[in-house]
Amino acid sequence: MDNQEQIKEVVSTAKFGDLIEFSYPIGYSHWGVYDEDGHVIHFAVSEEGNMMQRIRGTLEGWFPYCGDLLLGTTRIRRVPLASEAEVMKKRCDALLNQDFKYDLFFLNCEHFATFVRYGKAVCNQIPVKFKNQECEKATTVFQTAVDEKDAAQEQCDIIF
Repeated sequence: MDNQEQIKEVVSTAKFGDLIEFSYPIGYSHWGVYDEDGHVIHFAVSEEGNMMQRIRGTLEGWFPYCGDLLLGTTRIRRVPLASEAEVMKKRCDALLNQDFKYDLFFLNCEHFATFVRYGKAVCNQIPVKFKNQECEKATTVFQTAVDEKDAAQEQCDIIF
């Protein structure tokens, strides 16, 4: 069953309050609550400008294990189920079957999973790293691969 068929099935059978799981082949899942009419409410990373990113970085430097709690920038969002799933699916599809040089600190499976889910690569398993600190190197590696796949697809669309 493809992604669009799965979304149609969820929308046709889900009722308000049903838990919706966005699962990934690597065992990582994100959860939301169905809110009827094709929307899901979920706990998402808040959009931040440069100033807020600097404040977050400073707080996490001082309080590495509770910076998010102090900053309070995570937001509950209501989004169309299809749009949320489509963005994640697009990232997964673009990266699927590509080879990358594994690096425990800068390019690992958690970096991949958080990039697919949020568009930013983060790894909280490494004790010497600050909690929820974006690994810009991993984000750039993954985003470049996605962008290249998009550009190639656009070229194919133009030709055909």
